[in-house]
Amino acid sequence: MFSSIISRSFHLSNLNLLYLDDKKEISNEILELLKKYFHIIKIISCEEEVLDTINLNRIDLVMVDVEASCMSGFKLIEKIRNINENISIIVFSKFEKQESFLQSIKLCADGYILKPIDLIQFNTVINKVIEKETNNKKLKNNINYIEQFSDVINNSTIVSKTDFNGKITYVNNNFCRITGYEREELIGKNHNILRHKDTPSIIYKNLWETIKDKKRPWHGILKNVSKNGAVYYSNSVIKPLCDYNGNIIEFIAFRNSIDVVLDDKKHLLKQIELNVLSFLILIQIQEFDILEKFYNVLKIDQLEKAFASHLLSYLPDNYMYENVYTLGDGRFAILTDYNNIEKLNININDYLEEFVKNVKESILEIDGIEYDLNIILSYACGKYNLYDDARAGLEDALNKNSVINYSNDSSLRMNKDIKKNFEIIKMVKIALDNYKIVSYFQPIINNQTKEIDKYESLVRLIDEDGNIISPYEFLHVTKSGNYYNKITLRVLENSFKMLSYVNTKLSINLSVLDIEKKETREEVYKLLEQYENDNDRIVFELLEDERVKDFKSIRRFIRKVKNKGVKIAIDDFGSGYSNFERLLDFEPDILKIDGSLIKNIEKDKFSRNIIETIVTFAKKQDILTIAEYVENESIFNLLYEIGVDYSQGFYFGEPRALVHTV
Repeated sequence: MFSSIISRSFHLSNLNLLYLDDKKEISNEILELLKKYFHIIKIISCEEEVLDTINLNRIDLVMVDVEASCMSGFKLIEKIRNINENISIIVFSKFEKQESFLQSIKLCADGYILKPIDLIQFNTVINKVIEKETNNKKLKNNINYIEQFSDVINNSTIVSKTDFNGKITYVNNNFCRITGYEREELIGKNHNILRHKDTPSIIYKNLWETIKDKKRPWHGILKNVSKNGAVYYSNSVIKPLCDYNGNIIEFIAFRNSIDVVLDDKKHLLKQIELNVLSFLILIQIQEFDILEKFYNVLKIDQLEKAFASHLLSYLPDNYMYENVYTLGDGRFAILTDYNNIEKLNININDYLEEFVKNVKESILEIDGIEYDLNIILSYACGKYNLYDDARAGLEDALNKNSVINYSNDSSLRMNKDIKKNFEIIKMVKIALDNYKIVSYFQPIINNQTKEIDKYESLVRLIDEDGNIISPYEFLHVTKSGNYYNKITLRVLENSFKMLSYVNTKLSINLSVLDIEKKETREEVYKLLEQYENDNDRIVFELLEDERVKDFKSIRRFIRKVKNKGVKIAIDDFGSGYSNFERLLDFEPDILKIDGSLIKNIEKDKFSRNIIETIVTFAKKQDILTIAEYVENESIFNLLYEIGVDYSQGFYFGEPRALVHTV
């Protein structure tokens, strides 16, 4: 098999390879294979030597073992990219982790190979990279500067160039069209003739610091004004062009008019109006937000255009669709007259499942990089509210992780949900105004003494009829607005007041999203100062959230309150977003084991094993454990046997109001 692989390979004597492995462990088979491809092979184990070699020599390909013990592989790749952003890189990893794979994508690695190395996979990746390098060399030899620049123009919507001082030196036809100026009116003028007076000066200050001082690309949305005074917005990327010594020669700007992006939606709605009955499919590229984090605006635009151009070819029968409507954010639409669907006499769901399958099994290749894309979609038929139905159905599919969603009347259901949410917000506002956001307290039992060691503060709402409303019925609706933070502040106030009525510890829930807000942190610090003598009786239960952006502020908050004697617990540990790695950031005193594991412990061996693992780990780290949702004696006995320190649940007591003054 190995000899046959070699026979299909080709030898390129002018390519140079740098192989990075701290132990210099490379098999003879792999080494012999590499010799078939590369003229010079450098095997290096030292990070500094790697960077020096790339600085002083022509290296075409770098192979990096990201688990190398003497260095951080991904950090090294970042340094290599800073030296030469075009160099080809292949990543080796012994772990099949999504995080490692996504990090490789983010750093634009050309290949990802699992260890131990499979020769067939290795040969395939090497061939692909070599073909890329060969093509690059041909392009460098055959394409001059003018042709390269023309290619940039042809793949961009609106393009301009300026000199070092911001004077316009070039504009393309699209630039003139969108601004209304003739080319002669623009050349030699400063770019600020397009600047709208409402645009804050800080934006342009940041722009120039980025491209001129830091010599990095800037991207963002700018508000502009055309020659005739019309306002337009542009999604812009501005990049410095440097010589071989790193000196800036000029700046090039690529823009997409946001109005142009919206035109496809306008055309779609117009066509729906013209049809007697329509069949509409809305399509969303899955995890498009992740792609946007890893690639720049131009690459994303290129990806969307490439996908749109191929989209009709993925359909089992595409002749009945004439246009693909690009709606932005990885979202597309295709539309046809409903009569065309009836003539096919097909099962719509089977038809669309085949469509989804075709997309999944296809590979979209752009500039030598392969993209495996998946889609979800919604479809609706009719005339009135057609687009709204399909859009609501697509949102529903995203929320439910379903792939295909029939969406007729989805907008009506969405409107009902909106009305219901409005009623909930109104109820919350009235409760806040009348101090009807209250705290109930549930006991937490020491498993050794079976005595109450602490209480957990749990929010409740009392409506205008005196009904006690659970947080599950209102809290999720408030999270998108300011009322959620107001509820948090009220719960903090209620909970600290309770310190005067009980002599146990009090546990208070705080989301990391709460802590990100300066107002919440300041309120906590004020209450800790006010109840200074009782700080050692406070436990903050932190509920993690993948949307958190500022981990630094979370860590500073934790250190500050712990220095005052407060204990930190991680809530719902063992499922969802929580993980052992996060313990390094939060340094908790307590782990509160997720209730879904506790409820299943009697029947599910897997849940019990997870709990035992958490408890064993916690004891080694001197971290206490609490089990919630302890519903009966049998569950308690199992937890006691495993060694869980505390229990909480209806077996020991329901949440209740301890006093009526809070």
